[in-house]
Amino acid sequence: MSARRFDLVVYGATGFTGTLVAEYLLRRYGVGGDLNWAIAGRSAAKLGNVRAGLGADAASLRTIVVDSTDSAALASMARDTRVVLTTVGPYALYGSKLVAACVNAGTSYCDLAGEVQWIRRMIDAHHERARESGARIVHCCGFDSIPMDIGVHFLQKTAFDTHGAFCKSIALYVKATKGTASGGTLASMVNVVEEARADREVARVLANPYALNPEGERQGPDGPDQRQVVRDDDVGSWTAPFVMAGVNTRVVRRSHALAGYPWGKDFRYREAVLTGRGIGGRLKGTAVTAALAGLVLGVSLAPTRKLLTRFVLPKPGEGPDREMRETGFFNLMQLGKLPDGQAIRTRITGDRDPGYGSTSKMLAEAAVCLAKDGPESPGGVLTPAAAMGDALLDRLRRNAGLTFDVVG
Repeated sequence: MSARRFDLVVYGATGFTGTLVAEYLLRRYGVGGDLNWAIAGRSAAKLGNVRAGLGADAASLRTIVVDSTDSAALASMARDTRVVLTTVGPYALYGSKLVAACVNAGTSYCDLAGEVQWIRRMIDAHHERARESGARIVHCCGFDSIPMDIGVHFLQKTAFDTHGAFCKSIALYVKATKGTASGGTLASMVNVVEEARADREVARVLANPYALNPEGERQGPDGPDQRQVVRDDDVGSWTAPFVMAGVNTRVVRRSHALAGYPWGKDFRYREAVLTGRGIGGRLKGTAVTAALAGLVLGVSLAPTRKLLTRFVLPKPGEGPDREMRETGFFNLMQLGKLPDGQAIRTRITGDRDPGYGSTSKMLAEAAVCLAKDGPESPGGVLTPAAAMGDALLDRLRRNAGLTFDVVG
């Protein structure tokens, strides 16, 4: 690894999110300094335009031309670097060959995948080989699922340090967010729906709360994710389903499984959106639930799916302007319950919109963490917490505008 040309390659740098990642790396780490990085994509001309757009400070930034269908080129790129960071999705369509290349080269990898069915395929196909090669394959390194996965890591560490025991259950509540949905995330959602309608096994994987656990350990006490408006007495508020719970909850459960179940096999985890108290909270929860159900129904039916993708939903490669990204934010709360019934509350915040501004910083810091911090995790198809834990927590707080605090 010490002989490799690069610490980090940003693959997909000509896309909207990939360019944001490159901008962040340039601003935070520069070019020609301690972090040796490059940008990659399928068009030399577009890569040149990205480099030029980054300004004079990026003049010496290296570029690599490689297509997601070219296995030999992907293998060469993987052999040249310690870490590949990729924003090229939907990953079920464009990511499998790159994962295989990184596993075979012993190269670490991180992405923004939120496609449970594809992540499950990568686990089944590559986990054991990645353990042998030392490649750390880390999916879900954006808003889904770093704040939630690292948040649970932080809360359980806090619980043990202060009470000598781990929480037996944790609930995450979305208190507030400001930002637009990622076009790439929505494109991935559409692809997931299409796969599930074409293959019942995909639908069964998506429905399993423990779908990402190791083989033979894909069961537990948690049931399906919340689908209706529910009054939560623990927080005195009505709650609605959270659109990303179907990804985040499975990532957290895989982190627990990979750690050897230190919190007990009866540990429970769930996520929801806080909508407020009284009739107003209930009405808001009903509206959020109806909107989510309408989106799912719309992308499930071929005629409306075509209309939505053509006229309504943002396209991959599109995104909000700088002002919208920089005025966005997210505010999350976690409630953990100890074995004796005591509760611990934590707050997680981000200082940019979750889908783009904050996600690009989280993804970049995850990649730098894998490249430079040397976290003592084995190879495998891992999670952010399992692969990086405290090292990533520290980077997120120090560099990426995230906070993790105990509030009660």
